[in-house]
Amino acid sequence: MRLEPIKNPSLARSVLPPTIALGATVVIASLLAMAAGANPFSVFGLILRGAFGSQFALLETLNRATPLIFTGLAAAVAFRAKFWNIGAEAQLYAGALLTVMLGTGVLPWPSFALLPTLVVFSILAGAFVLLIPALLKTRFGVDEVVTTLLFNFIFLLFISMLLEGPLKDPMGMGWPKSARLIDEARLPRLVDGLRLHWGFGLAILSAFVIWIIQTRSTLGYEMRAVGLNKQAAAFAGIPVNLVLVKTALLSGGLAALAGFSEVAGVKASLTLDLSPGFGYTGIIVAMLALLHPLGVIVAALFVAGIFVGADSMSRAAGVPTYLADIMLATALLLMVLAIMLTRFRVVRD
Repeated sequence: MRLEPIKNPSLARSVLPPTIALGATVVIASLLAMAAGANPFSVFGLILRGAFGSQFALLETLNRATPLIFTGLAAAVAFRAKFWNIGAEAQLYAGALLTVMLGTGVLPWPSFALLPTLVVFSILAGAFVLLIPALLKTRFGVDEVVTTLLFNFIFLLFISMLLEGPLKDPMGMGWPKSARLIDEARLPRLVDGLRLHWGFGLAILSAFVIWIIQTRSTLGYEMRAVGLNKQAAAFAGIPVNLVLVKTALLSGGLAALAGFSEVAGVKASLTLDLSPGFGYTGIIVAMLALLHPLGVIVAALFVAGIFVGADSMSRAAGVPTYLADIMLATALLLMVLAIMLTRFRVVRD
């Protein structure tokens, strides 16, 4: 048996395998809920109500989805050009670091000047972090999967050193965290009294900007061409290495915005537990979205809804929250298989 490429897959061929993958995920999760002694219909109902059943639940889901949109876009942009960025965690913390360094009083500016400055410097920080693996790949052929993954651990250790040293808040009761942002560096709330902030609006805007870049710009065409076939793209005159570097800069900047939004919108200070794995979960979001920028929004809401709803479901039904992790892992594995089946058919020799 072998895999044979499908030149022009039909609409049914493109839609049916991902749909079956999501359905199979629901079936597997149902079986696990039954094994835990719960009614699967009750479990899914509790997840839906916990994620979308009230204004508080809905806004909390949108808030949880905000960093996932940024990291999902970062992965989608890089993967489209076959640049495997696994280091969104490091780029996220780079954006958070610059936000704290400049937003705790170093620049005593009003919000309308300070917030755009923090956004720009966060993007530059994330872009610089991913620039190093990009140059290692384009100049020396070093595998970016290894370098970007290792950068996550290196950068977390670097952040830990800073939080135990020069960035440690002297008023933090000994806890390893930075000083709090000044009020002018905080993102305003969309709804008073709730956590949803304008970082969500920035995430939505970023998704539309990336969609326009990918579908209406020369860079977007070059990224797709390099992702489809590097040799053919080089033969057509496209500077492959330069495109990969540009892709890396864009991807790293998007991931850094997740760090900016979490610090400026939610936490107000930098800690080692700022991200519970947003960078890695962004890969799941990108794959569920089939690398489409607008699909990233939907996929991020789906993933955030599962996490937020699982917390409520666990308290009400007594089912472990690990069910949400299993659902996402299953969805990712089946979606990868589904994507393969949309582009290849299995034939017998």
